[in-house]
Amino acid sequence: MEEQQHISTAFDKDLLALNEMVQALGSLAIAQFETAIDALATQHVKTLDQIISNDAKLDDLEATIHEKALEVIALRSPHAKDLRQVLVALKIATILERTGDYARNIANRTKVIAQASNENIPGVNIGRMGQVAQQMLHDVMRAYDQHDVDLALAVWRRDIEVDHMHTAFYKEVLASMARDPNLVATGAHLLFIAKNIERIGDYATGIAEQVHFLVRGAVPEDSRPKADRTSKVVGV
Repeated sequence: MEEQQHISTAFDKDLLALNEMVQALGSLAIAQFETAIDALATQHVKTLDQIISNDAKLDDLEATIHEKALEVIALRSPHAKDLRQVLVALKIATILERTGDYARNIANRTKVIAQASNENIPGVNIGRMGQVAQQMLHDVMRAYDQHDVDLALAVWRRDIEVDHMHTAFYKEVLASMARDPNLVATGAHLLFIAKNIERIGDYATGIAEQVHFLVRGAVPEDSRPKADRTSKVVGV
């Protein structure tokens, strides 16, 4: 009995350490994304360079999480919900690392826009779309921490708001590019940046689905509402 209790306590400590690392990775990914959205407005080159260089920290932490998760599986042989906790941590870590990749890509493209010094960029604002995606990430990481299925589903449903904003932005940039050929290069980068933000919203919903799976043992039964009908552009 004592040995079983010892194993259980050790496993609890392993899970706590794993979840703390995932939360740390989430904080880094969100900070990278928030800074990238701010820097899109300011076009501050040093800040953009910092975002790009910081991406390696997310890569390293994700690798550490994967090593820890595999160690837990090998040493503790978890089953049922215990195994779900480890697998969900692995999946969320991968999603967060990719979120960091998109933040880095936003920074890279913003640098190109800044270097072009094109003052006549399309008069559109993607800041609101970025803010919504940021809030989705904050909320879904809180849902993961608290095992809050209702909050996770609220994030899951909110993705359609980002899709609507992305579609509107896409159309407005294309119209601006059609009116002024000098905006084509800058507009193309803005379209990629907007797609990166839309994908980050998708990633937040992906984490929400993992939270649902963690708590309920299955992903949401309903199809996730999608409103975006723009081209399938990817930006990483």
